[in-house]
Parts: sequence; C-alpha cells; structure tokens
Amino acid sequence: MTNDKETNKDKSEEYVRQTGPLKERLGRVKTTRWWRFGIVALIYVLWTIWMGNPWLLLGLLLLADIYLTQYLPWGAWKGLKNKPLKTLMSWVDAIVYALVLVYFLFLFVGQNYQIPSSSLEKSLLTGDFLWVNKVVYGPRVPQTPLHFPLAQNTLPILGCKSYIETPQLPYHRLKGLRNVERMDIVVFNFPAGDTVALNSTNPDYYTQCLMYGRDVVRNNKDRFGEIIYRPVDRRDNYVKRCLGLPGETLQIKDGIVYVNGKAIPQPKNVQYFYYVETDGTQIGDDLFEELGISVDDRHHAQDMYGNIIPNIYTLPLTADMLKSLKAKPWVQSVQRCQPDESESVSTYPLGADYGWTHANYGPIWIPKKGAKVDLSLRNLPLYERCIKNYEGNTLEVRGDQILINGKPATSYTFKMDYYWMQGDNRDNSLDSRYWGFVPEDHIVGTPAIILISFDKDHRLFDGGIRWNRIFKLPNPDKR
Repeated sequence: MTNDKETNKDKSEEYVRQTGPLKERLGRVKTTRWWRFGIVALIYVLWTIWMGNPWLLLGLLLLADIYLTQYLPWGAWKGLKNKPLKTLMSWVDAIVYALVLVYFLFLFVGQNYQIPSSSLEKSLLTGDFLWVNKVVYGPRVPQTPLHFPLAQNTLPILGCKSYIETPQLPYHRLKGLRNVERMDIVVFNFPAGDTVALNSTNPDYYTQCLMYGRDVVRNNKDRFGEIIYRPVDRRDNYVKRCLGLPGETLQIKDGIVYVNGKAIPQPKNVQYFYYVETDGTQIGDDLFEELGISVDDRHHAQDMYGNIIPNIYTLPLTADMLKSLKAKPWVQSVQRCQPDESESVSTYPLGADYGWTHANYGPIWIPKKGAKVDLSLRNLPLYERCIKNYEGNTLEVRGDQILINGKPATSYTFKMDYYWMQGDNRDNSLDSRYWGFVPEDHIVGTPAIILISFDKDHRLFDGGIRWNRIFKLPNPDKR
C-alpha cells in the first residue's frame, strides 16, 4: 500500500513539474539541474563561437527545455507501467545519448583509426590502433551530416551505406592549432576514392579503368560490382607522411625526395626493397622475427619465368636491418632493387607517360591556394583532377584549346592548398606518386598516440599484442 502511495506521489510531482506557466516550471527546477544546464550551455556556447555560426545559439532553447522547462515530454517513458518496455526505453535513451556524444567527439575532437597496410612500416605497423587528433589542423564541419558515427562509409554486417548523401554542405574547417607541416603523419580521405567499384579489391577505380577500360569496369558488374560515388568525408581513410607542402616543387631521385632542389631528411625507419643473396642458407623465422619482417614481406626472388630463386630474397629493409643482414657470414651480397621503368604509365598522372617511376619522379609543382599556374596540353594532366574533381569546374580540350567552365583558359588560380603524401615503406606504398595531390578538404587529422597494437602473425596471447607499442608516440621523427 505504501509503495502505491509513493508511486502515485512521484507521478503527481512529475505531472506538476511538466505543467503550469514558465515561471512555475522554472521555480520547481532543482539547483543541481540548474548547474548541469549551466555547464552544458557554456560548452555549447563555446562550441558555437568555434563554429562561427551564431544561428546555432538557437539550440540553447532546446537545451533549456531538456534540462529546465520540459515542455516536450523527454522523460515520458519513465512513467510507463510495462516494466519490459520501460527497461527497453531506458536502454534506447542511453544509446541515443551515447551516439550523440560519440558523434560530436568523432567529428570535432578525434577518433580511433587502424593501420591496415604496411605502407608506413616501420614507423607505424600493420595492426596499430591510433587515436587521431582532429583539433591540430582544425576539424572539418561534416559535409555529409547524416551518417552513422561508428562507420566510415559501410555499415558492418548489413554491408549498405552508412550515410545519406543529401544534404551536402560546403567545405568548412574550424580553426586549428597549426597547419600541416613536413614530416607530419597525416590521416586523410583517399582522393581517388570518389568513385568506387564495390566488388573490387583495388580501391582505385581510375587505375582499373586504365588497366581494363572504362566500359569493361562499368558494364561488368559480376566482376567489379556496382559503381558508386562517395562524398569527400565518406571516402576511405588513408595515412601517409607529408613530404611536400603547397607551392613547393618536389622531385624524387633514386628514392630520395628533393623539395625546391634540396634533399629532405629521411625518416629513421624508411624502408627500401633489397635483393639479399645467401650462400644457400635459408633465412629462418627466428631471424625474420628479430629483424621485424612480417610474413607477408618474406619473399624469394623470381626469374623471368616466374620460378623461385631459393638463395635470393627480396626484402624491405631499414638502414639498421640492412646493416644487421650484411654482418651475417652467409650473406654474399645485398643490392637495392631497381624500379621497373615500364611502371611509368601507372604513376600519377595516370595514362600520361612522363617517364616517371616511383623512385625517379618529377619535378612536380604542388598547387597552393591563390597561386596561378600557366596551363598547356603538356602539364594539364598534372592538374586536371584538381581543377575538375576537387574544385568543381568543368574542363575539356578542343584541339589545342583548354576550356574551363566553357571558356578558353591559359592559366588557372587554385582555390585550395594541396599536399604530397608518401609512405615510409618507399617501394611498397600506394601514395601520391600513384594518385596525386591531397586537397586540404580531404585532411582528417594527425595520429596522437598508439592505443594498442596487434600482430596478425601471432596468436592473441602468444605475441599477438605488441605491448611495447601501447601508448607510444606514433611519429618519433616529428617532435
């Protein structure tokens, strides 16, 4: 009987609190609730100032109703008599609150990111889980605001899009602590990921079109799948090291990167592929483990017919790894692998044969916001994607004439800054040498810390966790 009276009393108080004029509603608000509202409102006002949009201050009315006036029945489910339904609604309430919090955290502060490939080894290892700081360069206001916060572009299990393409907002970046600097490790959206063939393992649709022909890729759905377009902020995340900044001229000679004619320092753990010839001794797993060479990178050389050469290996080595191998008495010779000159047609810009390879590339000028470049049929392939795909112009060539937005053009002034990104695993990295510049609106952030690291070559509790990498700085080359 007592419990029934208490329940009725609670319901009565809840009813009174949610009814009556504004003055009475505010008078019944507890002091602790005022404090909660004050803290949340202060954070919201500071966020509005950061966003630079005063219209967002209207959101204070919604916060005031949630915490104070409650004209909308936010907690109506708490009065449900059906206990299972009440429990379910309490879970829904908690999950929605958590998703909203995660959404804002991932958008404006940072997010976790997994290293999926070996392009930055040994600076970052496959299986590293990073916390990516978005505040450093300034977080982007979402261009695709309606998306699931825990998925980049595809919902797990369901396999469908994790976002709704409409509406699309213009690019805007909030003020950060600094700009991208040389030697920064940067997470960004894959520039060539605007168009994707869903069934293909190759992420670069444009390379596939070059290899097989555009009509073959688009008309062969059994092999390549549906062809879709992805907005900038929903494209796959990549991570590379920034070597070239806006307005600079970059060139690569025998793998060494030169900026404005001067060689830049190489990362401590930069890797190149080498032929390692032994006296017939086979390199064992223990030595591979000691050197830090993963199972995927342990290869024998092959002859022109594809036959394995038992005593010659092709291995990615840092300077320290190279020194260690050369000291082995059974190693007869170590030689740097030379690039295949025929690969020049697959380097950026695709289909335009400048005779460049991944080890000997350029010189190439990196576009800068507000800078003007003189255009010719010779250099147009270098900047075509910037002008058309990234900055939203129409571009066509009629005979010897270049037309931008339907008008003859002999020059172009860029609207954004662009960057040149490469992997530290120089001979095994799909980077700017293959798909070009990274526009500023594709920049996501920079890794701040390694959260945890898993070695896929070992079982979880048998060396599968790299304990020595937990909470380590991901970029010791940049202080």
